Amino acid sequence: MPTYKAPVEDALFLLNDVFQIERYNNLPGFADATPETIEAILAESAKFTEHVLQPLNRVGDTEGCTRNADASVTTPKGFKEAFKAQGEGGWLGISMPEEFGGQGLPKVLSTIIGEFQVSANQAFSMYGGLTQGAVASLLVHANDDIKKTYVPKMIAGEWTGTMNLTEPHCGTDLGLLRTKAVKQADGSYKISGTKIFISAGEHDLADNIIHLVLARIEGAPAGVKGISLFVVPKFLPKADGSVGEHNGVTCGSIEEKMGIHGNSTCVMNYDDATGWLIGEENKGLPAMFVMMNEARLGVSVQGLALSEVAYQNAVTYAKERLQGRSISGVKNPDKPADPIIVHPDVRRTLLSIRAFNEAARAFVIWSALRADVARKGNDEKEKQAAEDHMNLMMPVLKGVLTDTGFANTVAAQQMFGGHGYIAEHGMEQFVRDSRIAMIYEGANGIQALDLVGRKLGQNGGRAVMTFFNDVGAFIKENAEDEAMKPYIAPLKASLGHLQQATMWFMQNAMAKPDNAGAGSNDYMHLFGLVAMAYMWAQMAKAAQKKLANGANGASDRLNAKLVTGKFFMERMLPETGAHLARITTGADTVMALPAEAF
Repeated sequence: MPTYKAPVEDALFLLNDVFQIERYNNLPGFADATPETIEAILAESAKFTEHVLQPLNRVGDTEGCTRNADASVTTPKGFKEAFKAQGEGGWLGISMPEEFGGQGLPKVLSTIIGEFQVSANQAFSMYGGLTQGAVASLLVHANDDIKKTYVPKMIAGEWTGTMNLTEPHCGTDLGLLRTKAVKQADGSYKISGTKIFISAGEHDLADNIIHLVLARIEGAPAGVKGISLFVVPKFLPKADGSVGEHNGVTCGSIEEKMGIHGNSTCVMNYDDATGWLIGEENKGLPAMFVMMNEARLGVSVQGLALSEVAYQNAVTYAKERLQGRSISGVKNPDKPADPIIVHPDVRRTLLSIRAFNEAARAFVIWSALRADVARKGNDEKEKQAAEDHMNLMMPVLKGVLTDTGFANTVAAQQMFGGHGYIAEHGMEQFVRDSRIAMIYEGANGIQALDLVGRKLGQNGGRAVMTFFNDVGAFIKENAEDEAMKPYIAPLKASLGHLQQATMWFMQNAMAKPDNAGAGSNDYMHLFGLVAMAYMWAQMAKAAQKKLANGANGASDRLNAKLVTGKFFMERMLPETGAHLARITTGADTVMALPAEAF
């Protein structure tokens, strides 16, 4: 059976030593997030995820969810009790406004807690994660009455939330959406249509489920300009806040899926269901994209989180599994064979996963801090820079972390040999569960196109130029530091590759857009490697500084981090050259074959 230990120490190192969270104390909620408070919160979160959620992961996978004759859904054994404990523990409201019952702490803390929960039990984590995303959208776009009615109960875990975009004929292209909304005399709307792939669409974990639904008001313009967003509860709330009669929304079926069996992925049918407009008519996409961006950051974390738990179990197995002898000489003479961790290729595999995990965690935390600045900052220039960062980095985070996270679960499974293919060890579940992250909340091919086709040129390229300048300034600042040269020289070379690729698109994609499409996936991964190399350089600098100051008992861990960072620079970062070479070949070969030749 798999195990999991939350990486609390690594998260604290990033918050305190690398990104120096105290620098953000001018923002609301940060002054309350003292080092002692943060450590206590993360330690308690680790206990909850390790002891409550992780033991339910296998249960959720084997039992799955059951749709009953009355269209209700029963979740796996233990999920209901765990969700109640999550709500009562305040874990859903860590970063939510205090006026609605939250704790008002920085978003970065809930992001770290999200990683712990996904590693322990991805399917379970989605019920709360979607609720937090729905709350975020309501807080930004809903009127005060809607906020007062729904947000406190959702933060408390009494009610949950979903988002409803996809229809049977309509995935990425939301302009094809058909679900209709008819305005009523009392200002409400009647919603009719079918939505598919709705995560947590129906379940028994909470008293009510609050659906955020994209629909087209009668007479609205065609395409995406005619889409509005509605709040549609499963049960209509009474004046006293309790649940009333069942609304016209039901679960038509549960999807049979490759993984995340413990999460109910539903077909949802809306038959004259009562809903209320969120924001303005025909302005539904901006409102929904608040939730989408929350979800995309959460899905990025899923890639990291599954990679982390798969790595932990692969390392344990590699240290215990006796198989063959070391090619450099016997390492375990008292046993019939050496543990497989003595073999260079096993170490290469494990170090590749670990080097990604630590850099990806830094990338996520850095971006979550930028999200806090974008939300809470009082300096307009800093807020704009933070918003630019999130817009630019969201497709990189989502695409690179989930692509690589899935690949890492496969690599970790490989460490087990045939045992990795057997359900008993749990590795095949990590592979199945992690696969969805590459698909939902915008498939990764779309993320790459969004990065190259929209985000690079946005605001005259302001965001990408800021990134180039920030990394370049860090390189210049540390160029003469001898201890940093193993990190700075590769970072400088890879940044050059990214800049060359960006310039190539500027020169070759305007006249021939297929060049951008053909190179977009390579560019996204090139960008991700450079961003993670930048993270590694900052982590190396912080580790060296801490070691020079005595390390406070963490010298072994910090020295291991420096070695892992060098491995990333030497063995993983050179891939940026290959990405650049593929990008600059253009689209000619990609587009040469007629469709009939495939």
